[in-house]
Amino acid sequence: MTHFLVTEDKPDGHRLEDILNAVRGDIIKRATKIADDRRPEAAHVLKNNVRILELLTEAIRLAEDSTVTLTRAFGPNIKGGPPRIGKP
Repeated sequence: MTHFLVTEDKPDGHRLEDILNAVRGDIIKRATKIADDRRPEAAHVLKNNVRILELLTEAIRLAEDSTVTLTRAFGPNIKGGPPRIGKP
């Protein structure tokens, strides 16, 4: 069973891209708080956060692409319904 994603056991779960978007938003808010901090440690953390944001953005694009592919091939996901692909 998953903790966050939609499954047969968790029909009220979230789409992967929605979770990744929320995490990205949190990182952006946190990064803006250290943007003006000129200490090397803050600059290092900010640089890491920017890279993480780039990776999250790519992951969001991939998750959205998978959702579009599944919807095009099998129709919309029905909460509580059977999985569109894979084993139940």
